[in-house]
Amino acid sequence: MEDQRKRMALNLLAFAAQRDADVPQLCRLSGFPKGLPGKEPVTPRQLEQLWLNTGHMLNDPLVGLHLGESLQAAALGVVGEIVQSSATAGEALTLAASLAHLVTDLFTMEVVQHGKSFTVRYVPLKDQTSFVFRQLMDFFMVFTIHELDGLLLQKIKPKAVRFPYTMGEPAEYERVLRCKPGRRAGEFSIEFDGRYWDEPVITANYELQRMLLQKAHAIAPPAPEQSLHARIHHYLLTNAYLGIISLEDIAANFNTSARSLQRRLKDEGVKFQDVADDVRKTLALHYLSSGNYPLKEVSGMLGYNELSAFTRAFKRWTGNTPGHYQQN
Repeated sequence: MEDQRKRMALNLLAFAAQRDADVPQLCRLSGFPKGLPGKEPVTPRQLEQLWLNTGHMLNDPLVGLHLGESLQAAALGVVGEIVQSSATAGEALTLAASLAHLVTDLFTMEVVQHGKSFTVRYVPLKDQTSFVFRQLMDFFMVFTIHELDGLLLQKIKPKAVRFPYTMGEPAEYERVLRCKPGRRAGEFSIEFDGRYWDEPVITANYELQRMLLQKAHAIAPPAPEQSLHARIHHYLLTNAYLGIISLEDIAANFNTSARSLQRRLKDEGVKFQDVADDVRKTLALHYLSSGNYPLKEVSGMLGYNELSAFTRAFKRWTGNTPGHYQQN
């Protein structure tokens, strides 16, 4: 559990930095006087304090929900790598459930098929009332949905999401979980349409993700020098295996409103659409250069409903049509 606690701590600190938190101060408050966790193990107490202080510093009582929305399978280390090697979504979820104990000791996971649906249940092993437990449960539930997105390269909408208590901000839970949360005594669960069970897992997106992460880290200036639009570009690029997310989703992950985000970008002389288009261009060039994707598939992955719209955009970016670029 020590390595997983350290991995979670580093993910949480990176998320806090992305949202303009004072990371050195956060480390000191959470029991890391020397800064980021190093070779020494992270204790349960330190991780608990880190969750509490991150939520307080970001003024975000739903920090677990938003952290889960922002991470990829790499955040789970070896478990994520194993899940990515699965043949189908059902196999991936079953594997994830069997390996959950490597990631957390707060709950176990089980996957149950029934009729035309299947349900992922999270069975608590410890106290369900603490702030940290709720943040971790939120994190893993939304992470499950977003991981399915990445495995299948499509945006998955659950049939039902259930908690044993009433949510404090139901609208935000509905936005992130893409389903109005329901209440059922003693149950944390997500129900999915059965058609996803045998859907083949698409692994090429993870190869793309690794390339994008390397590219983004290579071009990103040091954190103190980063402008808002550079940080948004970095976020879109490193999460691009799920598609280009909306302005509203970006704003939520940066702990602000869509209007405030647009205003701050305007002060830097750029629009959100310009940043998103630049990321789409980077993705389009990579997809087409790889030769692994038909033009229509590339168009869909970049969020264009019509191939003609993608062709016009690509010609505006490069002066060539995507077909001509791919041929040459």
